[in-house]
Amino acid sequence: MKKLLLLFLFGLSSVFAQTDKFQKIDSLLNFLYTNNKFMGSLSILEKDKIVFSKAYGLAELSSGKKLNPATKLKIGSITKTFTATMIMQLVDEKKLSLDTKLSQFYPKVANADKITIAMLLHHRTGIPDFLNDDPTVAQYIYIENKKADLLKRIEGYTSAFEPDSQFKYSNSNYNLLGYIVEDITKKSYAENLNTRIVKKLGLKNTSFPVKIEPSQNEGYSFTFNGNAWEQTPEWHNSLAFAAGAIASTPDDLNLFLSGLFNGKLVSAGSLDQMKTIKDSYGKGLIIAPFDERKFYGHTGGIENFRAAAGYNMEEKNGFAIVVNGDNFNRNEIMIGVLSFYYGKDYQFPDVKGFAVSETLRAKYVGTYSSKSIPIKITIAESNGQLTAQATGQSAFPLTATSETDFVFETAGIQMIFSNQKMILKQGGMEFEFTKE
Repeated sequence: MKKLLLLFLFGLSSVFAQTDKFQKIDSLLNFLYTNNKFMGSLSILEKDKIVFSKAYGLAELSSGKKLNPATKLKIGSITKTFTATMIMQLVDEKKLSLDTKLSQFYPKVANADKITIAMLLHHRTGIPDFLNDDPTVAQYIYIENKKADLLKRIEGYTSAFEPDSQFKYSNSNYNLLGYIVEDITKKSYAENLNTRIVKKLGLKNTSFPVKIEPSQNEGYSFTFNGNAWEQTPEWHNSLAFAAGAIASTPDDLNLFLSGLFNGKLVSAGSLDQMKTIKDSYGKGLIIAPFDERKFYGHTGGIENFRAAAGYNMEEKNGFAIVVNGDNFNRNEIMIGVLSFYYGKDYQFPDVKGFAVSETLRAKYVGTYSSKSIPIKITIAESNGQLTAQATGQSAFPLTATSETDFVFETAGIQMIFSNQKMILKQGGMEFEFTKE
């Protein structure tokens, strides 16, 4: 009887420990939501089973419709993992080879006769990114981009480097891969997504939407203006296409990665190919470390959606988040979630900004230019908070950490103001701007 009692108590303590970690995760996300730092959904997979699934915030502003775990949100570049999976399925079906040249499909692209399918998957082509390298892209974000038009732009780019000589992330690579999937199968990308992945895994909330439909439980993204959330204008999905236009849920993302890594979508050899990392990038996969653990997955961002999904092969655990209200660093959110899940120390972040006087704020308002990079940054004030807006981009709020230092945590941006100058720091780089 004593032995049975001990076993019962041990089992009960394990249940409480499980419940406690999920309560801490829920408290963290509620804390960030309450402080206007986050809206979105989180899912946790344990031993290939969903054990936590919750949503926080709004799906649509005008109706006040709230998110739920089944609300579909855009996942940005996690789409690339779906695209890479379809390409590897075609390789398994012997309809394509990793050594197949791009010239077989699109010979007018620069160096097409030297670029292979493998190089497209690994971002080693030298093809410029239509989204980040093309200064005219702002003209095309909100309108339909027909295949012929986007191809014409890509074919007009000059190669940035010799194919396979280096890595440079380019959305152009994955849109080309999506077109190749369509060319080989004679079916649309959406049809391939549905038959090759969604139906095979029984995913319930993953699609390739033409536009966001709240009536179909699809949600918009939002920007915080310093006072309230504002709905972000929707891009036309034809631009992001196979590089970033899928809508899904964290639950489905976890089930997708679980299916991929458990042999339900591609052969073992093809999965090994996808996991092969060159210059920090595999074939549609990246590695995200947490302590000694290694998660395979991807991140994504489009409009003001931010997403991340990763799967640990040893534990068969997965974590997926899709953020549609982005006012805090996504990586920091995931560090908090993983820390609580794995029993690591973690302190809730300080979300209260430093109070800067109206006089000082007024001194910083203006347009700044730099000799180092060909963009201008306009600093403005809205509802008592400074905002920054780079040429051709949306404005974003700045949070003061001192009288001269401001941050935009979402993108890891720091701005330091002094004597008509502004130093911008991001990703280990530093640029000096002068007020005009």
